[in-house]
Amino acid sequence: MLGFGLDNAVICSAEIINNSFKIMIEKEYLEHRIFEKLDGYANFYSSLGLRIMGFIPHGIKGFFNIDTYLYTSIQGTLESMRDILTKGRINDSYALLRKYYDSTIINIYSILYLSDNYSIENFVVEKIDNWVKGKEKLPEYRVMSNYIRTSNKLTKMNELLYKDDRYKAIRDRCNDHTHYNFYRNVLLNDNALYLRNRAKSLDYFSNDLQNILIMHLCYLFYLNDYYMSSDDYIMALESNITPEVNSQYFVAPFIQNIFDSVIKKYRMDLYEEIKSKTCMMLQ
Repeated sequence: MLGFGLDNAVICSAEIINNSFKIMIEKEYLEHRIFEKLDGYANFYSSLGLRIMGFIPHGIKGFFNIDTYLYTSIQGTLESMRDILTKGRINDSYALLRKYYDSTIINIYSILYLSDNYSIENFVVEKIDNWVKGKEKLPEYRVMSNYIRTSNKLTKMNELLYKDDRYKAIRDRCNDHTHYNFYRNVLLNDNALYLRNRAKSLDYFSNDLQNILIMHLCYLFYLNDYYMSSDDYIMALESNITPEVNSQYFVAPFIQNIFDSVIKKYRMDLYEEIKSKTCMMLQ
């Protein structure tokens, strides 16, 4: 837990230039790895949204993949995080981190609920279809989270994800920042206040962001492994070329890269569980 307060804060002058504050933040902060991560994750969600656009989900009236626009919305949230963090508003950025967390739960809940309730007899799953059409709200966060965590389809994944309290700690930190539960959260939103541990607070933020990404993608590819697919198979068919053998199971390079650089690197246990379940050719 970050233990700074006014005792290790130094008030710096704020120089007004063109009606904006000249942010006096140490070089360590501005060169923190969080900014590169946010750019990379935003680009990933943009690519994912475009990649899965052609997969039309069952249970909804319409001819578009609702996940596409959820992922491009997440892309926007990540870009907003970067903009706000650049200005030194760490506390506000945690509000967006909480929004990102909620968005991932909404995405997995809707995918799982459609999977559980779609059938030939129930061709349109009204709860999700009504949400898309603006006729009905989704359940509150706790209900959606509990639905995911008690799903028989996700038993093993849930055991691995929640073998420790990291996700509870992330939710607690997000709530602390949103509700100013501690005075240190107030200080982290003042970019004219020099805090010796300001850059250190970005380490917490960076780890929280990464863990949310890991949770989201592991749930997602565990349920919808075909979202990993490259375009080799479809492009061959569209070009009247015989597809390469098993090319329908090829993994898109940008998705393999996120597995290599994030999931395999930090949560090999989750990677191995996904690989054991899928026919996709993860490396």
